[in-house]
Amino acid sequence: MVKINGNEFPEDLYYHKDHMWVKVEEGKVRVGYNDWAQEAAGKLVNLNTRKVGRKVKFGKTLGTVESGKWVGPLKTPITGEITELNDDVLKTPSTINDDPYGKGWVAVITPENLEAEDNVTIHGNLEVRNDVKVEDGHLEVYGKMNAKRVDVDAALYVTQDLAVEKDK
Repeated sequence: MVKINGNEFPEDLYYHKDHMWVKVEEGKVRVGYNDWAQEAAGKLVNLNTRKVGRKVKFGKTLGTVESGKWVGPLKTPITGEITELNDDVLKTPSTINDDPYGKGWVAVITPENLEAEDNVTIHGNLEVRNDVKVEDGHLEVYGKMNAKRVDVDAALYVTQDLAVEKDK
């Protein structure tokens, strides 16, 4: 588990700059809202998504999420078709707060071309470069991403303003 400013980012996931995570599963991708985003939003009270069968495009809206203090978009981290929605999260959005990477997943998407879009995510096995920073409490990604895996051997890495800790 990688921690960035106290928030968890499991190493087996990919992360999109708009606070969504991606898990590749047998030709499909499961997506959800990352730990930092759910914490910053506060207790989630409402979640609206596009319906199963709808096509979604990378960077466009998958739905909206609402807390007591904020309403914002869930950006789609991949182009494809929604094949499943998490009914439990739609009924109880605060499940995302309790377990963002487990029971708090939002949707399963069948990607149009997964290989073409895997260069716009950061892999959780620690991709720390000069084009990734934490500013105002969130990840900022600069320039075109390339999906290289970088192994983590030490407990702490620092690149510019980004401190990343690896749990032991």
